[in-house]
Amino acid sequence: MQSALLRLRPFRVMSAAAAALLAVSVAGCTGDPEPPETPAPDVRIAAVGDMNPEENLDPDSPAGRNAAAITELVENNEIDAFLGLGDFQYDTAYCEDYVDYWAPLWGGTMPKLYWVSAPNHDWEPGRNEDLDNFMDGQCPGFTEKAAINQERGYISNGEPYSKDFGNWHFAFLSSAHWEYNSKRARELTRWLDKDLAAAKAAGKHLAVVHHEPYFTSNTESHDRASDHRPWINVMWKHGVRLTLSGSQHNYERSCPVNNADRCVRDGMTAFQVSTGGIDLRPFTSKPRYIEERFSDTHGFLRLTLRHDGSFDWNFVATTGDGTDSGTRSASE
Repeated sequence: MQSALLRLRPFRVMSAAAAALLAVSVAGCTGDPEPPETPAPDVRIAAVGDMNPEENLDPDSPAGRNAAAITELVENNEIDAFLGLGDFQYDTAYCEDYVDYWAPLWGGTMPKLYWVSAPNHDWEPGRNEDLDNFMDGQCPGFTEKAAINQERGYISNGEPYSKDFGNWHFAFLSSAHWEYNSKRARELTRWLDKDLAAAKAAGKHLAVVHHEPYFTSNTESHDRASDHRPWINVMWKHGVRLTLSGSQHNYERSCPVNNADRCVRDGMTAFQVSTGGIDLRPFTSKPRYIEERFSDTHGFLRLTLRHDGSFDWNFVATTGDGTDSGTRSASE
């Protein structure tokens, strides 16, 4: 009996510090789990390019109707951003043209406006170089600034920038560089590579905006912007989900497409929306990657982008009967 008692281990009293540590550990194991992270809100976007004809002030024109509809969305806070896809004012726009013609119809979109410059109508070095001044409120007679200028200050024509909307990352590039300064365009390819890589590493879904489309049907005036191929290769490399362009004076949507023009599950959905108000052009070719198109309807595109990478689209017709709507899931 005595030997058995001697083999018993002595009872030790737990210190107050150890007891407190044990209590915290137990609470951490048995307490309520941390609430899940709230997903980023949906992002609501309107987009269109090729907007206002020369000296147009008619509110019942296609441009006037589009401007009024998008302005109403801005005023009612029904969109988070209006993406201006280039060619704001025809034919060759200077400060007075933006102030006298574009601003009376489209000026109400400025509080939500994110813009890119296009060659010729928006910006040609040594000729019409006023779009950047107008967007920064520096043209006499109109001092309101576009949304991106309110956030970033002055942005020169052709200067790239990027912007996060919810869980989506948008890069904005000027197609004009491929026409006026190919060296600078190639430099922007490197900028785009780094910008998209960083955004992808941060878990963002990717989109790119530029005026001249790569995935497009031909018209009598324009073929595809084949010189943009380096940008397209970078977009494919990083898994860009959608692109937005203008220029063709009609509407098109591609399948999810890769940089070899093939429809693939994880490709880019390319929207070409140049139905802002300029006379429309018929198509002269039909690429296999184009899923929907029309050239008889003015209007604009609405997008709802979700945190998981899925999105809805709806073309809002303001004159004509063309329509296009649908959803791309996060797994496609």
